Amino acid sequence: MVQETNLFCRVPHHAMDRFMEVCLLFFLSKGDGHGYGLAEQLQEFGFSQEELNISTLYRTLRKMEKAGWVISRWQEGQQGPQKRVYGITSQGKTELAHWIEILEERKARMSKLIESYKRSAS
Repeated sequence: MVQETNLFCRVPHHAMDRFMEVCLLFFLSKGDGHGYGLAEQLQEFGFSQEELNISTLYRTLRKMEKAGWVISRWQEGQQGPQKRVYGITSQGKTELAHWIEILEERKARMSKLIESYKRSAS
C-alpha cells in the first residue's frame, strides 16, 4: 500500500497550488491566521513541512489577497516582530463554497472510476 504522503509527492508542486488555495480558504473560514500557523495546518491535508516552501505559501496568500479572497493586516507580536495576519472575505467564502461543490463532483467521478476498476479487476 502506498503511503498517503507519497501520493502527494508524485504530483508536481504547481498542480497542488489550487488545492492549497482551497485548504487556506477553509482554514481562514475558521478564523484568522498567520503564515507559519497556516503552513502547520496544511499538514492536515497532506502538505509536508519538507515539501511546503514557505515563500510559495506567502506568494499564494498574496495572490489570493489580490483576487479579493483574503485580507491581511499587521498584528503586534507579543514576542518579537509584527506578524501579517490573514482573514477571509465574503468573496473568499463564496469561492470556498464554489470549490467545495467542484471537489464533491470530482470525488463522485473518481469514486465511480475506482469502483469500475475494482469490478473489472476481480
